[in-house]
Amino acid sequence: MLLVEGEVGGKKYREPFSKGILSKSLIRSEVDPTKAYGIASEIEESIMKDGTEIISISDLIRTVRLRLEEEDPVLAKKYVVWKQIRRSKDPLIILLGGASGIGTSSISFELANKLGIKNMLSTDMIREVMRKMVSKELCPTLFESSYTAEEALKTPAPPEFDKTLLGFKDHVETVNVGLTGVIERSIKEGISIVIEGVHIVPGFIDEELLNRPNVYLFVLALSDEEIHKGRFYSRCRQLWARRPLKRYLKHFTSIRKTHDYIVGVARKNNVPVIENIVVANTIDEIMEYIITMKEKEQLEKELQN
Repeated sequence: MLLVEGEVGGKKYREPFSKGILSKSLIRSEVDPTKAYGIASEIEESIMKDGTEIISISDLIRTVRLRLEEEDPVLAKKYVVWKQIRRSKDPLIILLGGASGIGTSSISFELANKLGIKNMLSTDMIREVMRKMVSKELCPTLFESSYTAEEALKTPAPPEFDKTLLGFKDHVETVNVGLTGVIERSIKEGISIVIEGVHIVPGFIDEELLNRPNVYLFVLALSDEEIHKGRFYSRCRQLWARRPLKRYLKHFTSIRKTHDYIVGVARKNNVPVIENIVVANTIDEIMEYIITMKEKEQLEKELQN
């Protein structure tokens, strides 16, 4: 039996080599699923032919990289980058922002599955917890939806301000207290997580947190209003969905205002804005961005040394 030797906290451990685990890792590096298991099998056979019974993780990664370079040098580079991320002491934290109905929840699920991240959280859940801790009298906008928060504003909006956006900003700023706590806890505990929701807005999240290693912020968009509106029809026709279509359509103009605001501040803050038309393309763009940033970080480290 081939064993893989690793190290955690200064202590070495050994576990059986798994073609299934390696093939999943290859798939996350964008190796064709039909080829991944075959490559994993080839690698196992090649190692065992040399009479090796125990191989270190670093040697295994090197072996896989060399095999992938035969297949495609780009795939080999992606594999090494993803292994660096997975082996990093810093957790992988991905923040997905976007207006209601854009599809952040669907993308977060697919992305977490692609990356093997077990933890996902919606900012709506954070808001619900905060509602149990703060009274409606103290923070009225918290008890409204992001696109109806204006209805709970205590102070009338000045004529030069957009009331919808004023309420939205107040709503986001309040929920951001809880969101910051979750991010800080994830970093402290080393927990990789995908967090999505309308309350993830560039400019409201502490820059110090965003500048931490392996923390990435993206904003999803839909430039076509009809496609955006169609998402609500698709979402609300599901039997398990308890979200009223009429309410979304009634406030669609306000939702589009929040959409344009989020996209605008994202571009102002140089945050990647991704058109979420096709799920697969959106996931590819996110993955490509992370890989590019990690390669840039690695290059900078090499230049410093």
